[in-house]
Amino acid sequence: MSAVTDCYNSYEEKYGITRQILEQLVNADCQLTISTKSTLILRDVELLKRMSNLKVAFSINTLDDAFRVDMDNGSSIKDRLHAIEKLHNAGIYTVLFMSPIFPYITEWKDIIDSTKENVCEYWFENLNLRGEYKSSILSYINTHYPDLKEKYETIYLEKDITYWNTLADLLNTYCDELGLNYVNYFYHEKLVKEKLNNQ
Repeated sequence: MSAVTDCYNSYEEKYGITRQILEQLVNADCQLTISTKSTLILRDVELLKRMSNLKVAFSINTLDDAFRVDMDNGSSIKDRLHAIEKLHNAGIYTVLFMSPIFPYITEWKDIIDSTKENVCEYWFENLNLRGEYKSSILSYINTHYPDLKEKYETIYLEKDITYWNTLADLLNTYCDELGLNYVNYFYHEKLVKEKLNNQ
């Protein structure tokens, strides 16, 4: 649930559609993953505790709430971290979805270090820029992080993947050293193409 649109959006607080769906699934023999940026999910903790094959993933790609405000309308970083801790303490399988990772901005090691006690699994996804989104993000970088302008152009205009290859190795090594469960989605497009070619 919530691969694109957060099922714990502002309308959920009023209409409770997500909760109604969860009530139907609580006794179903299924695997469920909920991805959210909203602490509204804490409203349903007692219901979620009754689900046996559940993962709850919180999207966090920064510890800087000022940067977060520029990028999304979800709950504050402090509140997301609190929600992860509360869900974990309730026995719910917690995932920290570090996505999208902004080159040279996302404090990936600090995020891991500050959450590893309350996170069962990490997912990593790099920042992919397409269409109008590319120009708007590059414009944002030029305005707010002018020192990164050339580096972003190298990655997104020249399509140099050196940064991502290096970061993938660093993430994998660090998580392995700490004994953490993780999935690296940096090469998602490549994996999809390979899967399609093998069909």
